[in-house]
Amino acid sequence: MSGFAAKRRPIAKYRNGRLVEEEDEIALEFPLTITVNGEEFATIVCTPAHLNELVIGFLASEGAIRTCSDIKGMTIDGERGFAYVELAAGGLPAKQFYAKRFIGSCCGKSRQFYFYNDMKTAKTIVGGIVVKADDCIRLMEALHERSTDFAATGGLHNAALATPDGMVVIRSDIGRHNALDKLYGYCLRHQVAVKDKLIVFSGRVSSEVLLKAAKMGVSVLLSKSAPTTLALDLADELGITVVGFLRGQAFNVYTHESRIIIG
Repeated sequence: MSGFAAKRRPIAKYRNGRLVEEEDEIALEFPLTITVNGEEFATIVCTPAHLNELVIGFLASEGAIRTCSDIKGMTIDGERGFAYVELAAGGLPAKQFYAKRFIGSCCGKSRQFYFYNDMKTAKTIVGGIVVKADDCIRLMEALHERSTDFAATGGLHNAALATPDGMVVIRSDIGRHNALDKLYGYCLRHQVAVKDKLIVFSGRVSSEVLLKAAKMGVSVLLSKSAPTTLALDLADELGITVVGFLRGQAFNVYTHESRIIIG
């Protein structure tokens, strides 16, 4: 159990007609304000683990940076909940191309989607990998087995970067989009190529989740949960294979099914 993902606190559990005093693991919720070149850029409500990766991945997803070399310096103040980022020459995009807004851990309207930078940074995937159906099932089982923070709290989403042969890295967060930003940040920090990788994901595939996969350049997204209509419309256009309701020995292929091999 990660000390950065949860905290123990006393609670009362109702069992067999009575309340029993016990301790339980509660998922940590932490506001992180990102300032870029001295200017407040956004506040993310997140799980306080792998914050460097989260900030890098978020800035890349928002179109503020393309690679880690665009960052001249970064300091994380975990006590006060601030990330101070100084960009190399060029700085932020023009203000009309991004909006300062509150970004919550909840899904839906807490985060906006129709921005110029989404169009600029989302990649159309050509080619990509193919995955055997049995490997899809095995990878989701592996994500479930390694999701220890979720097992302890029930309050975290999990995302993994994987090859058809196995997991590369797993990240967790109270926000689905944050977990993906952490993966993106990991790839940028460690210069991990993603053309031969896929994403294994515990949460619903919204338009934002789909766009993050596109911005990373991943061609296959496996999810335990459901997609939305806008996500599938984007997946059709951007060339991404979306697999949903991947549970047990069954799943649905919603887009670009040629990448899923049967037998």
